[in-house]
Amino acid sequence: MRRVILIIAAAATLSACASTPTLYQPQSPKGVGYSEYRIESDRFRVTFRGGPGAPQEQVSDYALLRAAEVTVGAGYDWFRVVDRQMQVVGDGSGPRLSVGTGGADFGRHSAVGVGVGTSFNLGGGPALANTIEILLGKGPAPRAPDVYVAREVERTLRART
Repeated sequence: MRRVILIIAAAATLSACASTPTLYQPQSPKGVGYSEYRIESDRFRVTFRGGPGAPQEQVSDYALLRAAEVTVGAGYDWFRVVDRQMQVVGDGSGPRLSVGTGGADFGRHSAVGVGVGTSFNLGGGPALANTIEILLGKGPAPRAPDVYVAREVERTLRART
């Protein structure tokens, strides 16, 4: 009985370590977070990669939030999304833990165990990455569905993080 309890405790501990939470932060060694790349003085590629199982809306919002921060940081007022790509990164299967029993023979001594084996998927699902290419602008923002006022995006989306 103690073994079963220890195995269940080990499974719970591993499941807590297996998934990477999706936090708004610079890209971590595990790959979760944002990054940006300057293409031209007024054009950037911004990527946000979520942890396993992160909702698509959260990954998209965090990419837009980083785009707004980049825009304001570069001294611009608005940005236009000129390209978007949502990618599935990994299959989401993650590590697995199996529990089972067996038997052995040690010469004059033998042991036999009968039981049921099962497997637990400890992964949180597939990870998504949203990459957007943005073009920065100054002054009044053009009225178009792909244009965002940077300070408004920051104010709105920062409240959700």
